[in-house]
Amino acid sequence: MNTKSIWLKGLQSLLTSSVPQCLICGKHRQASSQLPSICVNCAAAIPWIVSPRCLKCGRHVGCPDCNRGGETSPIICNRSAVAYNSVMREMLGQYKYRGNERYSALLGLMLDRAYLILKEEREKEQRVQRSSPHSTISSFFQNKRAASGILWQADLLVPVPVSDSQLEERGFNQAERLADVVSQRRGIPQLPLLVRKHHTGKQSFKGRAERLADMKHAFAASPAMIELFPNWLGAMKPMDRPLQIIIIDDIYTTGSTLRACAEVIQQMTEAYRYDVEIYSLTWARS
Repeated sequence: MNTKSIWLKGLQSLLTSSVPQCLICGKHRQASSQLPSICVNCAAAIPWIVSPRCLKCGRHVGCPDCNRGGETSPIICNRSAVAYNSVMREMLGQYKYRGNERYSALLGLMLDRAYLILKEEREKEQRVQRSSPHSTISSFFQNKRAASGILWQADLLVPVPVSDSQLEERGFNQAERLADVVSQRRGIPQLPLLVRKHHTGKQSFKGRAERLADMKHAFAASPAMIELFPNWLGAMKPMDRPLQIIIIDDIYTTGSTLRACAEVIQQMTEAYRYDVEIYSLTWARS
């Protein structure tokens, strides 16, 4: 190898080392400005859900479940960051099942984008209500709050808990890690209000009746939070609007897990005579 070849090889190595390696494709390319751990090519291929077809569950395609009705839910709406395809499945698998914790910040930043979409939607609805001559008394205080320049903001993030066996196997709760990122970026407190009483398995492979039976009594209020939660509620007073809580999970498949969590949270807040609005955010929507 001549001197020129050695020099060119050394220059190429130097340039490559100065360009970050993409977490997804492993290539040394220009990093995405919004998601710095991946390259611009991989960032451009992310199937973001910007305008969901179903305004209830946030699905990006037609939703027969919500159109069919019949299942009541305390959740006002769900929003998800991305559509669940093969690439997203591999990303989640790397993090959730293979323990590659470098994906933690990436997935959290992606979820944060879904939060901003939900926030924008709720603020838009507030502006519409404020301009309506038929505004209800209950919306008066929300409109007053918006008029004072205080925009919509969640009050609390609640991650979906994992079972003890899952926690022992993985070493972490992926929903809690996702909630951590949104909490830190948006200044929203996070409380692990719930515990999972038993492992329920994948809900996507089960029929409606089996899902409902499987999720019955699957979650409960965390014993550690039973004393802490009233103190936290007391610190929130005075409030002239419902308490706005967001449940956080990695993926929305059938919605049965989120509904079960929301029902427990609703029971907790009703016990303290608090009005509550419950939403859910997931990283992906199948």
